[in-house]
Amino acid sequence: MHTTRTVLLDWLRACIAAFQFLTRLPIPVQIDYTDRVFRRSVIFYPLAGFVIGLLLLLAGEGLSLVLPAMPAAVLLLGFWVVLTGGLHLDGLMDTADGILSHRPREQMLEIMKDSRVGAMGVIVCVLHLLLKFSLLYTLLGTGGMGSVCFLLAIVPIWSRWFMVAAIYGWPYARRDSGLGSFFRGVTKWHVTMSGIVALFTTTLFVTMFSTWLDSSVISFSLFYGLTIIFSFAIGTILIGWLLATYISRKLGGLTGDTYGALNELLETLLLLGITIFVTAL
Repeated sequence: MHTTRTVLLDWLRACIAAFQFLTRLPIPVQIDYTDRVFRRSVIFYPLAGFVIGLLLLLAGEGLSLVLPAMPAAVLLLGFWVVLTGGLHLDGLMDTADGILSHRPREQMLEIMKDSRVGAMGVIVCVLHLLLKFSLLYTLLGTGGMGSVCFLLAIVPIWSRWFMVAAIYGWPYARRDSGLGSFFRGVTKWHVTMSGIVALFTTTLFVTMFSTWLDSSVISFSLFYGLTIIFSFAIGTILIGWLLATYISRKLGGLTGDTYGALNELLETLLLLGITIFVTAL
């Protein structure tokens, strides 16, 4: 009994660690961040994405009821950034500063370690946020969140799952430093379990919000639900692989900053795919 309780507490600590690391949700629990906790916590990354997606969906629905699409989109984007504390945006800016400097590999990595943000990081961040805002504005303008726009809520699940896949699938660029070095023990088992969590939470979203679909636009069916899950999984793998491979070739591997950049870029590109799908209906 004691052993079972200890194991459950260990997994609960890993889950809490995932939420504390990836979100700014108030969870007043002190966790000892050991390498083991970090490795186990990646399994719960899609679950953290699930909660972020659910909060975004509820916020989008509420905002669209009281505000026009444009201010609602601005506030929703701001809420999205606040939920993560800008953690992944910081990684995107650092990655942009390094890669777009077109310097030798070692200099790129040194630039990314600099706490100051350069011109390329600012430019990429502004363009990135503008694109994300325009996509949210388009989705909100199609009739709020109570339609196929609920797909927005699935985006954070898969972008965070790919972070786990990237940790395992590509070498770490820095030898002995950096926050990302804590994750070097992540194995295929962690990726698989994290993928199962992503599939389960996506299925849960599809089941929960299938009744929100406007029957005049599209009728929900088992085939439609499976298509959503399959599309997110395959789209994330293909887009993520292309991005991670490009960055890895530039830097000789990935870093903690690039994991955040991958998450941000995947969120926006998946959101772009959803927007194309919705506007084509």
